[in-house]
Amino acid sequence: MKTTKFMRFTFYAAILAVFALTGCEKLDIYSIESPSDLQNRIDSIAAEKAKHSTGDTTYIDIATAIVGAEDNSSGWWVAFSDYFTIPANKLLHLDFVNHGTGVNNWNNWNLALTNEVADRAGTGYKEYFVLRSDAYGWGGTMAAEGYPFDLAMVSHNYPDTDTDGDIWNDFRKTMQGARVTLEVDHSPTGNVFVTATALGTNGVELVMTYQQPVSAAKDIVAFLVADGSYFEMKKAYLIPSKVTVVEDVAPVSIVVTEVPEFVEFGNEDFWGNASATVTYADGSSEVVDKEDISFTVIPDMSTIGKKTVLVAYSKTKQGAYGPAVSTFYTIEVTNPVVSMEVTTLPIISQYYFFSDDPIVFNPKGLVVTATYSDGSTGVLPNSGLKFSKIPAVEGTQNAVITFEGATSTVTTTCPLKLVKGIAQVGASDFSTAWWTVFSDDYTVAAGESKTLTMYCYSNNLQNFHSPSTILRKADKTEYAVVRMDHFGWGNGYATATPTSNWNWDTFVSNISGSRVVITVTNKGDNKADVLYDVTYANGEKHFQKYEGVTIDSSDLTCAIVLEGAYVVIVE
Repeated sequence: MKTTKFMRFTFYAAILAVFALTGCEKLDIYSIESPSDLQNRIDSIAAEKAKHSTGDTTYIDIATAIVGAEDNSSGWWVAFSDYFTIPANKLLHLDFVNHGTGVNNWNNWNLALTNEVADRAGTGYKEYFVLRSDAYGWGGTMAAEGYPFDLAMVSHNYPDTDTDGDIWNDFRKTMQGARVTLEVDHSPTGNVFVTATALGTNGVELVMTYQQPVSAAKDIVAFLVADGSYFEMKKAYLIPSKVTVVEDVAPVSIVVTEVPEFVEFGNEDFWGNASATVTYADGSSEVVDKEDISFTVIPDMSTIGKKTVLVAYSKTKQGAYGPAVSTFYTIEVTNPVVSMEVTTLPIISQYYFFSDDPIVFNPKGLVVTATYSDGSTGVLPNSGLKFSKIPAVEGTQNAVITFEGATSTVTTTCPLKLVKGIAQVGASDFSTAWWTVFSDDYTVAAGESKTLTMYCYSNNLQNFHSPSTILRKADKTEYAVVRMDHFGWGNGYATATPTSNWNWDTFVSNISGSRVVITVTNKGDNKADVLYDVTYANGEKHFQKYEGVTIDSSDLTCAIVLEGAYVVIVE
């Protein structure tokens, strides 16, 4: 491949050099010194040559040359690149210049990888993952089809260039104006390999990689997402995959979860709804099929008492047999259950509601005591019980608790109190997706505050399955979004100071049933504060505060948005 270097020539010589370039078969990197418009001319020539296929390289026209507002004002999930379809056995190469606010790590490029449906609003659209340039990301709904996201597979070489112990301030500086090469390799092995290389204007090179399973046969689709950032798209093309064989790795450990704590006499199923997760030598992990598990110690289910089950797994990541990894768990074989009663009420014994949809019962703290056929008693683990939904009717209601035994089905009830609120945000079955359901907009005048009191009910799966507060103008132009879990974004958020006193080890498990009081204060000086006062169902108190969000004090409204949860507003 030719490399042409332009020295300082006369203007006439420079023009001749440009004409000479139009006949080149290949173009590479150029060092341009004069005149100032030569680089633009070369970029235009390269763009022309990128409109056709050459050998194994298929160039892709770029329709959206600038992704995101050039003042970095584009919020999350607003500005997108073109869709780039990547067939199996092809590698997508993207070349672009990254720009961002420099305020937050995520104010740079973000990559979304989806199934073959190249339309975010299309039927059947599903995401494999979203990967951020700051070595973070999350999985999408394709995980349910056997393609889980694994954050442990993200690696990077981000240096602490100023030796202050913080790599992220250096990362943010390097990413401003960095030339980014992004390769998304759709390997025929059924894996995708992402390599992102950013060369900063300061000469620092940042490299991040990620890999995970994807469909080996169907197309995948990639696109970039701005978030307080924008990108100058330079080049896009497809070449053959670089990965035709994936190095196999052996399993190093196995963990079994959701095993039954007890099994009634006469029931031979000692596995129940358990699952086994295997971790491999490369750090990846996956839930494996029960059919691939060996039970090397099978318990005697014909006698009462504690039993041990030994579980082994001997397949490599690619499915070859090798040395096994193993673990064990214990269960108890009990006499048949003849009756049961609630001996300790659950932590949430009073529910607030507004819609007519039945309410999901939360058994946390519930103790159910069984009486067995021999007259003995014992506590039944909640994992072995089934719970009905609660009728959405004010007053005292009952949740029906069922135990399905080997010889009979036994039921009891748990009394609960239901109180009707004044509004609800989100579906009672926790099915609400992000940015789909909102509260009313509440105006907050300069020098005043707006306080909303609510009860939050959550599936307790993620920190962000809790309420978020939107600060925006009356026309819905956003200043910022601030979540209950010490996270936010938006132009106005750049000046905010977040503080909180959460115990992150218990945050997720305590969201549901919490009393949440949100106060938005318009300070009158084009700044706003947001305070979350949270009381868990167990009485524990915490707070989350954001001080100094930049707004226009003459035009401020607030609203609540969420996902995987719902709130009932009571005042």
